[in-house]
Amino acid sequence: MEYSDIKPLINNYNQLLRDTDCQFKRYLYSQIDWTDRLIGIKGARGVGKTTLMLQYIKENYNNYDKALYVSLDNLWFNKYDLADLVEYLYQQGVETIFLDEVHKLTNWQQYLKHCYDNYPKLKIVYTGSAMLAIDHSKADLSRRQSLYSLSGLSFREYLEFEFQLKYNPLSLSELLDNHKNMALRITENIKVLKCFNDYLLRGYYPFYKETVNSYYMRLADVAKTIIDIDIPAVEDVAYITLEKLKRLLMVISGSLPFVPNISKLAEQLQVSREHALKMLNILHSAGLVLCVNSPANSYKHLASPQKVYTENTNLMYALTQNITQGTVRETFFANQTRTLHTIEIPVAGDFVVDGRYTFEVGGNKKSYRQIADMPDSYLAVDDMEVGFGNRIPLWMFGFLY
Repeated sequence: MEYSDIKPLINNYNQLLRDTDCQFKRYLYSQIDWTDRLIGIKGARGVGKTTLMLQYIKENYNNYDKALYVSLDNLWFNKYDLADLVEYLYQQGVETIFLDEVHKLTNWQQYLKHCYDNYPKLKIVYTGSAMLAIDHSKADLSRRQSLYSLSGLSFREYLEFEFQLKYNPLSLSELLDNHKNMALRITENIKVLKCFNDYLLRGYYPFYKETVNSYYMRLADVAKTIIDIDIPAVEDVAYITLEKLKRLLMVISGSLPFVPNISKLAEQLQVSREHALKMLNILHSAGLVLCVNSPANSYKHLASPQKVYTENTNLMYALTQNITQGTVRETFFANQTRTLHTIEIPVAGDFVVDGRYTFEVGGNKKSYRQIADMPDSYLAVDDMEVGFGNRIPLWMFGFLY
């Protein structure tokens, strides 16, 4: 392989670096141990994985030639082989290669293991679908790599991205114990409820700024692309299953929150009960829906979830007009808390977090009566700027990451 062969990749890499803005960085940027030799970043399409890598290159390499970013869906790879590219770069003294969309590479796990074992001075950072899972039967990457997951923008990040308002994330214990003082400080600077409502409509995916008038159309296209392209790259699924996954997504979107009757759902989709459960799990893993189990079912493989939501409120608005304010509130709460915590459906209340804290989610007239006898119980209340006692403003749960 000659320099002329890889020049198109280098030109694309240089252009992307020129266009990369480092002013705003996602929460995961500071959490990654960038000194590790093999780093994986998985997440749904459109949440900012590519930008994260390019920002790191731009800020940490005095000589950009010591690194190279490539996307494996580049047409260049229809003619050339990644193995030859890596061998050439290693001989030229490149220290780190950043591989985007690694799930597009057949046998990607074995190939990463090969690079790790055979190029000891080369660091690899890769991104892939939210569905990426390590198959220990094919290649033991778990002891070699550090794997991270990237969610969409939190409400806290949205305020920084949109208004340059910087706030530190809150731990759950900080939020529960000191929410009033923190809310008072934050609401000094912004009309938080107006910003929160805007975020619920458009603000979860960083590309919302690029598509002001066609945001929902692009989100619908993203969902279709995930099913048509990303899922088959990770799962062995037939074409008819992909079509049924689209149908299932629309069934869920049309009845939110979706309380699945698996037998009826299987009959509607003309599949077995087990296959219907697997399809739900695929949509969940792909970042299109959010399945929430009861505590009793949380540890069962392919257990029927108690409730199913769209993964985030922006996607909900893109897929359906059948939306209630209660569903918006619950979707936001589930989406923001599950990034760093476990969530389940309890017997009383809407959610239990980390197996301990019970939450009821509702409007500012929500009564505490339903969970009054529950230990460690709280209300997550919409349309409220500042809370008191165990009544916490719903928007503050967007500060957990």
